[in-house]
Amino acid sequence: MKTIGVIGAGVMGSDLSLHLAQSDLNVLLIDVDNSILEASNKKIRNNLRFQTLFNKKIADIESVMSMITFSKNYDILHEADFVIENATEKWEIKNTIYPILDRVCRESCVIAANTSALSITRLAAETQRADKVLGIHFMNPVHLKPTVEMIRGFHTSNSTLKIAEALMKKIDKDWILVNDWPGFVTNRVLMLTINEAIYLLQDQVAESEDVDRIFKSCFGHKMGPLETADLIGLDTILYSIEVLYESFNDSKYRPSPLLKKMVDAGMLGVKSGQGFYSYTI
Repeated sequence: MKTIGVIGAGVMGSDLSLHLAQSDLNVLLIDVDNSILEASNKKIRNNLRFQTLFNKKIADIESVMSMITFSKNYDILHEADFVIENATEKWEIKNTIYPILDRVCRESCVIAANTSALSITRLAAETQRADKVLGIHFMNPVHLKPTVEMIRGFHTSNSTLKIAEALMKKIDKDWILVNDWPGFVTNRVLMLTINEAIYLLQDQVAESEDVDRIFKSCFGHKMGPLETADLIGLDTILYSIEVLYESFNDSKYRPSPLLKKMVDAGMLGVKSGQGFYSYTI
């Protein structure tokens, strides 16, 4: 594998593209919005500059940037050996992408969905290559998280898993293979925890800092659930918990009204500058 397609130039797509480029892979970063592509280019450059402050062995910024092609044109994905889709966590957005990928990508190309909760099997059904579709759930921030959750869809072949495993070795990631079920392992548990922590705020049981401090001090977590929510993005949290609520028809996944209100207000966490905490952007 030499060339990797990345769909979606948001926070995750940008971080993933940088990590792939620094692993000596050519990256085709696709988004439908020029302003998002421009913001991604700026973000990746800034991240590289920040890295060079702490590690003089980081490759020249322009050398790394030359490995990444920013484009609105899906057709260039014909050159890709592997594609990772990172679009917004909404079925009505993601399901329009897979028929396009199926059309423009070579027959041998593997497609991985980087999704928090959506069914891999359902996404694969939008293609004519269901055996070559799997899930790879990268954690945020990509370069600091050593392990990914790899999801086998109903039709995912063993050869597809082997190809994905080879790519993970190339970019120095370990993986844990799980089966396709809404939320998989991580988000079936994590989204419940975050949603319940937001209910604690809504019910005025404790302040944000105290909720997070209990998880860090009592359980040894590196981040509390509300800090984690801000890092992931409250919109992504809401979309994911809505998928779980719809999939299981279980009231325990009902999104907190406070979460909905914050998303409506544009308080999305780190990426907007304000969530449960304030940030400089």
